Amino acid sequence: MDTKPAIARAAPIGVFDSGVGGLTVLRALAEQLPAERFLYLGDTARLPYGTKTADTVIRYSVQCAGRLVERGVKALVVACNTASSVALPALAAAYPGIPVLGVVEPGAEAAVAATRNGHVAVIATEGTVRGGAYLRALQTRRPGLRVTQVPCALFVSLAEEGWTDGAVAEAVAHRYLDTVFTGPDAPDTLLLGCTHFPVLKAMLGRVVGSGVTLVDSAATTAAAMEVLLAGMEAREQAPSYSDVSRFHFLATDGLERFARVGATFMGTPIATDELELVDL
Repeated sequence: MDTKPAIARAAPIGVFDSGVGGLTVLRALAEQLPAERFLYLGDTARLPYGTKTADTVIRYSVQCAGRLVERGVKALVVACNTASSVALPALAAAYPGIPVLGVVEPGAEAAVAATRNGHVAVIATEGTVRGGAYLRALQTRRPGLRVTQVPCALFVSLAEEGWTDGAVAEAVAHRYLDTVFTGPDAPDTLLLGCTHFPVLKAMLGRVVGSGVTLVDSAATTAAAMEVLLAGMEAREQAPSYSDVSRFHFLATDGLERFARVGATFMGTPIATDELELVDL
């Protein structure tokens, strides 16, 4: 007999990240699932996670998830590449009644499906590249797949400054990517392996050219969550929220900066009454 508690369909979806980058995932989730409510936690006091040990990232992730679970979320989205690569088993063990979805696996799945020549480029932070989570996820799905990983740390700064287009952003992109996307064996698929990077997608598409398919891990994660909720019969069919209450944002430090920078990633202003400072 199944003793798991029933999923409360009207409960919000919980999303957490080390900072504001995961707001691109939240934005994609909101577009994919227009009837759902969301609770987002940015652990801004302890970012970045990419420089921390795996044990520390797991501990922080369990704490972030715990705060969201306390507030009654029906599912968890780990909108952080570092946490997605190391913390999912611990989260599943700590909160067995709550489905947990990371950003790495959906992105890898979509990139493998998209490539025609068997060569995928992954752009990410140095920590994500060094950890090899995307490399493993891609090659597990398609052994022999050629994967070129490119650490692109400056893209994070550009995204947070709001410099998502224009001469400076394009110059940086050309510096990182021109040699990768040159020649007959160049990748035909570019996987955006950092949650900051979707805001740069239009510019990156122009730099690499129309022959390259861009895979957005935020969008693929949102699509995977829709499938997950539908399978559990936990997807909201009609909105049960007002415009004010659909989103609620928690941050562990710097609410003013969170709202200012986060507006770039959300594509809309973040209201003061949607923000809350929390201590983990």
